[in-house]
Amino acid sequence: MRLFARYTDWSKRGFIASLRASRRPDRVVRSGKGAAALVAAVLAMTVASRGQSATATASPASPAQSSSQSIQPSPTPAATGQTAQPSVEPVPDQGAGTFVFRKQVDEVVLHATVVDAHGQLAAHLDRGGFSVFEDGLPQTITSFRRQDVPVAMGIIVDNSGSIRAQRQQINQAVLNLIRASNPDDEVFIVNFSENSYLDQDFTSDIHLLESALNQTSAQGSTALYDAIVASARHLKNNAHLDKRVLLVITDGQDNMSRETFEETLQDLQQKNAPTLYAIGLVGQQPQGRRALQELADATGGAAFFPTSLDEVSDITRNLAHDIRNQYVIAYTSHIQNVSADYHPIKVVANAPGYPQLQVRTRSGIYTGESVR
Repeated sequence: MRLFARYTDWSKRGFIASLRASRRPDRVVRSGKGAAALVAAVLAMTVASRGQSATATASPASPAQSSSQSIQPSPTPAATGQTAQPSVEPVPDQGAGTFVFRKQVDEVVLHATVVDAHGQLAAHLDRGGFSVFEDGLPQTITSFRRQDVPVAMGIIVDNSGSIRAQRQQINQAVLNLIRASNPDDEVFIVNFSENSYLDQDFTSDIHLLESALNQTSAQGSTALYDAIVASARHLKNNAHLDKRVLLVITDGQDNMSRETFEETLQDLQQKNAPTLYAIGLVGQQPQGRRALQELADATGGAAFFPTSLDEVSDITRNLAHDIRNQYVIAYTSHIQNVSADYHPIKVVANAPGYPQLQVRTRSGIYTGESVR
């Protein structure tokens, strides 16, 4: 088993992932520090050795490898509410016998959950009931469907000392979610406290997942943001499925991460970023509740704050139903650049017999790679 990558100090410098021994002898941790100059040098040597000037495309790591390999930027935008970078390809000019360059069109793909005034899923709407706005401008929907497709899911469970007495019920609730989900889903398990442990990489085997949930020590502080960023990047770089989800279960607010809330939020609004759902057993901690709510809202997910553990299993079963009954809406973006600018998105749904429909989808995207 491996200790999950803990990414640190992304700001302005990039990173080289290196390996160091864990405090747990059967696991390995990857450090997140490195210098931009070293990154550039490594990339230059890689390109030179291959004898090509094009950017190399990294193939997804196998489950047995991904927990110990360094993370590389994902070249393929997934259908999680992101914009594909506009690219330019040569096209023969029939008249002149030369090549002209045409920009490929940007497309944004959104996963949307629609509920009525009573909070019940509205799962039988048609394309004409939806309107999409980007930067306040109406967009033309290019494709639309509602389909139960397999999802790549990361489940991040608080392993800090304060949760010891609750962990058995939490594990059972997670297993209920997995059993109620699409049987072809690929799931990984991360247990975190001050460090984040990838105790099971992508699998559909519920027995392996159950074993990973039981890999607990219940000690230490709560580095929640570090765990979310590491898990989101693991999804981005290693998932084989386009639809991507994170579920976070925690009983407290972050008190240990090197990532800040703002940096975590920006990471979740990049291309390929997953939809985040959160279950917060945070009691009366307003800061912890607010952080989980804002992260979930920004990605089109939802945050839940049960008053007792008895509610958690019902929440996870409902989450599985929610994820399997989403609309997939694509539109051609009006954005014509790839700078790291933020663009708000809004989706509105209207249909006869469904008053006051509410749409949950991501609230916006950055059009370029993260500058951190």
